[in-house]
Amino acid sequence: MNYTAAERLDRLPESSFHRRLAGMIAAGIFFDTFDLYLASGVMVAMVSTGWSTMEQNAHFVSAGFLGMLIGALVAGLLGDKFGRRFSFQFNLILFGLSSLAAAFVPDMAWLIVMRFIMGLGLGAEVIVGYGMIGEFIPPAKRGKWAAILTLIANSSLLVSTVAGYFIIPTFGWRWMFVIVGVGALGTWVARKKLPESPRWLESVGRFDEANEIVTAIEAEVARTHRLPEPTPTNQVAPNTFRVRDLFGRRLLRSTLIGMTVNVVGFSALFGFVIWLPTFLMHRGLTLSSSLGYASLMASGALLGAGIAALVSDKWGRKKGITVVSFIAAALGLLYPHVGSLAGTMVVGLLLFAALYFCGTLAFSTYVPELFPTELRMRGTAVSNVAGRLASMAAPQVVVIVFQGSMGINGVTAILSGLLIVQGLVVGIFGPETHRRSLDSQFATDANEAMASASHTNAIVSHSIKTHP
Repeated sequence: MNYTAAERLDRLPESSFHRRLAGMIAAGIFFDTFDLYLASGVMVAMVSTGWSTMEQNAHFVSAGFLGMLIGALVAGLLGDKFGRRFSFQFNLILFGLSSLAAAFVPDMAWLIVMRFIMGLGLGAEVIVGYGMIGEFIPPAKRGKWAAILTLIANSSLLVSTVAGYFIIPTFGWRWMFVIVGVGALGTWVARKKLPESPRWLESVGRFDEANEIVTAIEAEVARTHRLPEPTPTNQVAPNTFRVRDLFGRRLLRSTLIGMTVNVVGFSALFGFVIWLPTFLMHRGLTLSSSLGYASLMASGALLGAGIAALVSDKWGRKKGITVVSFIAAALGLLYPHVGSLAGTMVVGLLLFAALYFCGTLAFSTYVPELFPTELRMRGTAVSNVAGRLASMAAPQVVVIVFQGSMGINGVTAILSGLLIVQGLVVGIFGPETHRRSLDSQFATDANEAMASASHTNAIVSHSIKTHP
C-alpha cells in the first residue's frame, strides 16, 4: 500500500532526527529574537555617545517594524511558492549579512536602512520556523517542540541583556551586530543540510522528491527505533486550495482566529509588557528599581513557555488558550489593585506567565495548524501581519489611556478585555488540533469541493456533447 509523506512522518517515534531539526530551526529563531532585544541597549549607547538622537532612534525602531511586517508577508509567499527550505535560508542569509553590514555603517541614516533590511529577515524567520517544525514532528509531540522553540527564543532576552552589559561598555555597540551576524551566518551554513518539507513537496505534486526525503528520514530513525506501520488518514489532494480561500468560506474561520490571537498577543506585548518599567516608576520606584522588578516579573515569560512545552500535547491548544486567556484577564484586572510591591510582583509574574503561555501555544503551534499545507505560510503570515499592525497602534493607545483619568486601570482593563475576546473566539469557534495530522481537518471539505467540481465538469461536458 502506498502511504503519503504525512502518514509516514506522523507515525515516526521521536528521535535524534527531530532533535537535530529542532536545533537548526531554534538557532535561527534565537538569533532573530536576540537581535530584536539588543536594540534597547544599542540605542542607549548610541544616544549617550552622541552618535544618534532620540528621533533617529525612533526611526531605527520604526524601520525594523516595517521590515518585519513586509518580511512576514514575503516569507509566506516564498514559503508556499518555492518551499520552506528556500525561504528559510534566504531570509537568514539576508538577516545575517545585513547585521554584519550594520556593524560597519558610517552614520545613523545607513544604520536605519540596514535595520529595515534586517527586519525583512526577522519577520520571515518566525513565520517559516514555526510553520516548518510542525510539518516534520509527529502529532503527539508537535506542541512540545514548537513550545521549546519559543522557550529558546525567549531565553535570548536574558542572553542579549547580559551580553550587552559586558560588551557595549567595553567594546562598543557595533559588536552586538557582529555577534548576531556571525551567529546567523553560522546557522545558515549548518542549515544547508536541512531537508525540504515532504508535505509541501507533495502539495505541489513533487512526489518523487518527497518520497526520497521521507525514505532517508525513516532509514535514520530506524537505526535506533522500531518503525510502526503508517495509519491511513484523510489527506488533502494537491492543488485544492487557493489564496482567495483565506478570506472565503473554506478558510475564513481559520484566518479570523489566527488574526485574533496575533492581535491580542502583540497588543499585550507592546501595550503592557514593554511599558511595565514605566508603570512601576509611576508607583514611586527609581529607574534602576523599576527595571530590576520588571526583569524579575519578566522571568514569567520563561515560566509560561516552559509550562506550555509540558502541557501543550496533553491539554490541547484550544483548551489551553481558552482557559488561560480568562485566567490572564482576571490577573490583569487584579494587577493595579494589589496594595504591596511584593504582591504586585507576584501577580505581575503570574500575568507574564499566562500571557506567554497563550502566546506560545498560539504563535508557535496553533496558528500554523489552522491552515492547510498549501497555504500554511501565507495564512500564518496574514495572521502575523494583523498582529504587527496592532503592535504599531498599541503604544499610542496605552499613552492616551495611561495619561488620561483611568491610568493603569484603563490599560489593564483594555488588556483584560482583549484576553476575554481571545478566550471566547478560540473557545467557541476554534478547532482542536492537537494529536491530529496537520491536514486531516481540511480533507473532507477539500475532497467534497473536488468532487463537486468534477461533477460540474461532467455535467458541462455532457451538455456540450448532447447540445453541439
